[in-house]
Amino acid sequence: MNPFLALELLNECTGNDLWSIDHCNLRNIPASWIEELSGGFESSYRVDSETIYVGDKKVNQYEGIRDVDLAVKLGEFLGVDTAPLQDSALTRHGLVRAIREAVEEE
Repeated sequence: MNPFLALELLNECTGNDLWSIDHCNLRNIPASWIEELSGGFESSYRVDSETIYVGDKKVNQYEGIRDVDLAVKLGEFLGVDTAPLQDSALTRHGLVRAIREAVEEE
């Protein structure tokens, strides 16, 4: 991982997306990070924001990485203390935005 790639990846994070393992490999995310951050996720069909989509298709389960977790890892890699940001952020999107802002201030 280099700082330029880390910044590029951080800018792709929204806080609301799941990245597939294949996508992570294509984007050159270190294998150790993929192993650490990956997990299985299940859809909840109660509300649309809790439903996982692959393209336009709803899926029950998905193996991947939450981009909010990747953003935290990238922020730490870029020298940001993310713990206070995680404590104060109200949403995943807000946390990613706060990490980006902290990186810009570094």
